[in-house]
Amino acid sequence: MKKFFAVFCALTLIMMIHACSKTPGGDVITLSYSIFFPATHEQCIASINWAKQIEAKTNGRVKINVFPGGTLAKAEETYNSVVSGIADLGMSCFAYTRGRFPIMEAVDLPLGYPNGKIATIVANEFLHAMNPKELEEVKVLLIHAHGPGILHTKRPVKKLEDLKRMKVRSTGLSAKVVTALGGVPVAMPQGATYEALHKGVVDATFAPIETLKGWKQAEVVKHTTVCDKIGYTTAMFFVMNKKKWDSLPEDIKAVFTEVSNCWIAIHGETWDRVDEEGKKFTASLGNEILPLSEAESARWVKAVKPVFDAYVKEMALKKLPGQKAVSLLHELIAKHSR
Repeated sequence: MKKFFAVFCALTLIMMIHACSKTPGGDVITLSYSIFFPATHEQCIASINWAKQIEAKTNGRVKINVFPGGTLAKAEETYNSVVSGIADLGMSCFAYTRGRFPIMEAVDLPLGYPNGKIATIVANEFLHAMNPKELEEVKVLLIHAHGPGILHTKRPVKKLEDLKRMKVRSTGLSAKVVTALGGVPVAMPQGATYEALHKGVVDATFAPIETLKGWKQAEVVKHTTVCDKIGYTTAMFFVMNKKKWDSLPEDIKAVFTEVSNCWIAIHGETWDRVDEEGKKFTASLGNEILPLSEAESARWVKAVKPVFDAYVKEMALKKLPGQKAVSLLHELIAKHSR
């Protein structure tokens, strides 16, 4: 009798587990989501909320397990991990795999982005207008892009000459910006920057001001040079494995599309909010914010012009529409800055 009761309990438990893994629409679709931001970063929190809304709008038919801080795939490996299926979903920077996304690289040029919301809107409109083949192997859900990337240093930089031979952490096209300004670019993802600054591996970093709080870098720099006239952005992809996407029911796809489109604005607004928090945080530590004069800003703009010329020339050699990409970005920034 005891044996029968034990078997009955075991079978009941199995049936309960099976029932819990079902929804009225069928089996639960469980997805892994790799994010390079640390769990405490506001963009990671926004992404977790995105996942929760997907789960809610699908009535539990989709379950998304989020892996922050590069715990499933490192920042520079995220895209490949999604393509190969190691991760079903992934968010990271195009710039971390330099050369793989030639058209999307244009978004990261020092175009003078005024804020993160405009950078994010521009990046998404640019993606849809250009529809680059380089992204055909994944399903792009959305792109977001930070506010103007500016210079944060251990010693003050008030003019171009102060930057000469300074070792500056940078990624993707921002490395070319550093070279054009007379510095020495050192490539590394954000996650490695704090330690590099602390140990003196680099003297400065090009990044949005939010990193001073979001990545605690205000603790290891003393000055911020507001060179926003050449403010670049770093576009970040949010993609899904193509086979996984193709396997989803159409109504589930519709939920992903609807929620992701709404989250474009949320990510953009989040960037602007955390930029403000970054400013307050660095000020609270007694760090100095140094605006450039109009004349000095003009010198910096002139200095980075060869970066645009080199990009267009490189794209022409690859038979890609580099000039079209640059012109479109200028138009979109002007349109959304009015």
